[in-house]
Amino acid sequence: MLTGKQKRFLRAEANTMKPIFQVGKTGVNDNMITQIDEALEKRELIKVSILQNCLEDKHTVAEQLSSGVQAEVVQVIGNNIILYKESEENKHIQLP
Repeated sequence: MLTGKQKRFLRAEANTMKPIFQVGKTGVNDNMITQIDEALEKRELIKVSILQNCLEDKHTVAEQLSSGVQAEVVQVIGNNIILYKESEENKHIQLP
C-alpha cells in the first residue's frame, strides 16, 4: 500500500505525463492488461485515459486494471487513471 506522501509524490510525477492507453466501449480485456503490465514494468508509472464511449464506471475500470496487473491506483481524476507498480528490473522512481 502506498502512503499519502507517496501518492502525492507520484501524482506530481504523473502531472506532465500523457495517457499511453485508452479504454473504449469494449472495456478492459486480457490483451490490454498484458500491454499495461509490460508498460508498467518499463515505466513504473502510467496514465490511462477513459474515452467517452466507455460503458463502465471509471472506478470500476481502475479496479479491473489494478487487480489485473497487481498495481496501485494512485489517482482517478477526470477521465484519467494513474497506475503505479514497482518494476523488477527498471526501477527508476524513488518513493519518499
